[in-house]
Amino acid sequence: MPSENDGVMIILSSPSGAGKTTLVNLLTKLDNFEISISHTTRKPRPNEIPDKDYYFVTEDNFKRLIKNEEFLEYAKVFDNFYGTTRTPIIDKLNKGKNVLFDIDWQGADQIRNKNLDYKLITFFILPPSRKVLFERLSNRDMKDKLIAEERMKQFSRDVLHWINYDYVVINENLNECYSKILNLIKAEINNGSKDYDPNYIRSHVEKLIS
Repeated sequence: MPSENDGVMIILSSPSGAGKTTLVNLLTKLDNFEISISHTTRKPRPNEIPDKDYYFVTEDNFKRLIKNEEFLEYAKVFDNFYGTTRTPIIDKLNKGKNVLFDIDWQGADQIRNKNLDYKLITFFILPPSRKVLFERLSNRDMKDKLIAEERMKQFSRDVLHWINYDYVVINENLNECYSKILNLIKAEINNGSKDYDPNYIRSHVEKLIS
């Protein structure tokens, strides 16, 4: 049974390449913050460690977990499945751990709609511009410009979901973005005042989609 000593769920979502995974990894270095490790059917990237970055599973295994209703959320993204199993998350929250989710808007919607009895704070991370995003995608592990261009098309659709999040943060400078997120988390947990300007965010989104 949830209580006031329970942990908080913190979701970070973003269009591909906007930096949510880097930000989540920074937040996990804090005391009492733990990352939710997702299951995925995609192949590991060169720098990824199985069972630390993701649980890499076959599509058959993933579909068995869906059938057994073991996922808190799952989604298909770029032809691969990603999902978060329920039991480890609830265990961590009941032990007072704050759980970080590195998931897309589909997963965030599913968790939101579960109406769990734990505090939930959601963040949507945006790039400073489309140009910067394309550069980041092109410089990543994807040297193929076609893949970067496919991600840019997806960006135009993904960015529209910003409105469903508690906070939208622009990742122009990584350290400043991290500090902004951390301050908002602390303010939410402690009912403190929040430094947040929704009108500025709205105008930034309009520039990104114009």
